[in-house]
Amino acid sequence: MKKIIPLLILLIIVFISSGQTAEQQSLESTLETWLPSKPFESILSYLQIPYWGILVSIEERGYYAFVEFLIRKATHFFYFGFIALAIYAALPNFKYRTIFAAILTFLFALADEFHQSFTSGRTAASQDMMLDTAGAITALLVWSWIRRWKQRKSAI
Repeated sequence: MKKIIPLLILLIIVFISSGQTAEQQSLESTLETWLPSKPFESILSYLQIPYWGILVSIEERGYYAFVEFLIRKATHFFYFGFIALAIYAALPNFKYRTIFAAILTFLFALADEFHQSFTSGRTAASQDMMLDTAGAITALLVWSWIRRWKQRKSAI
């Protein structure tokens, strides 16, 4: 049971977050306060990220909205990586544990986007679901690599 608690906490946070409007989650005013000199603006101005049929960029959204977009997408990637690791830790040890953790994380990402579709001003995005799953797979691969590296190191 103790192994499930971190997973439940992570999932509750995702559920609450998905139920908030974009305005409730907005970081723009905070970013304006923290980054008044707009660091890396010249470098970031070269980025154009395809998302929902448009190219998201500083030119299209403005500096602070673009930085917020990058933070949101990085959060998707890393947060669902943590969820995948929490699922992995909660599962019993069996041959396909890593694959099962990735599949369960994908299903949670699907459920999260579905839940988000009921929130005013929010939409379900398949790109976010793919980003969530990529974060999960990346975290699980890194964890697998670390485990193998430790096993080889202890065998020496």
